[in-house]
Amino acid sequence: MRKHRTPEQWQALVDQQRDSGLSAPQFCQQENIGYASFCHWRKRLSEASTDDSADANFLDLSSLMGGSSSSGPGWNIVLSLGNGVELRLSQNG
Repeated sequence: MRKHRTPEQWQALVDQQRDSGLSAPQFCQQENIGYASFCHWRKRLSEASTDDSADANFLDLSSLMGGSSSSGPGWNIVLSLGNGVELRLSQNG
């Protein structure tokens, strides 16, 4: 018998798979989930979240730059993206 899940339940499963360190096929096998259904919902939920991108908040970093490069030591920004991936921005001052 097929189990019907709500979009919230699918989102929870997608989050669990992402955090598990398992590949999607491995996770689906472990959780007894149809791989095609999982992929369908992962894509559907991903598209839904990009539709909400208009609500994104932005931080104006121009105030960190100062008036000129001689006004201070500059700036260093590290953005941690997860799974050990980091984006580092530096300014030579």
